[in-house]
Amino acid sequence: MSTAADELVFNVEDPELPYVTIGDLGMVRSVDTDGSRVRVVLTPTYTGCPATEQIRDDVAQALRGADFEPEIEFSLSPPWTTDWITPDGRRKLSAAGIAPPGTVDPSSATAVETPIECPRCGSRRTRRLADFGATACKAPYRCEACREPFEAFKAF
Repeated sequence: MSTAADELVFNVEDPELPYVTIGDLGMVRSVDTDGSRVRVVLTPTYTGCPATEQIRDDVAQALRGADFEPEIEFSLSPPWTTDWITPDGRRKLSAAGIAPPGTVDPSSATAVETPIECPRCGSRRTRRLADFGATACKAPYRCEACREPFEAFKAF
């Protein structure tokens, strides 16, 4: 059952990717309300993410603005995976010009990098330019078909 506190938490924008919410990214593990007290458990997209403290502050601010008393903690287990990004989050990433990640199969014996689809023209004739982009969770690419640069969210 969705509550007002759930809606507030799930709709907090990611500070590094403001076109998606922490709910879209699958970072919200739980939201438990007891009167005005709200306990929120979040999983960061990766250990050491520089946006973690900003996310904590933004969630607390959203809840306090609605007269809730927030208690926010981070859980690293299980570790976040790009498989937790919602279909709406994947659509929003693509609309913002960032290729959403593929799915990760933890039972796979070998990692195979498949071509990334260009979020602008849909071509799979793309080339990674570097391992890291503006944030550690993205990598810069260029589409060889439309020649446009774009970022791709890394699968992990």
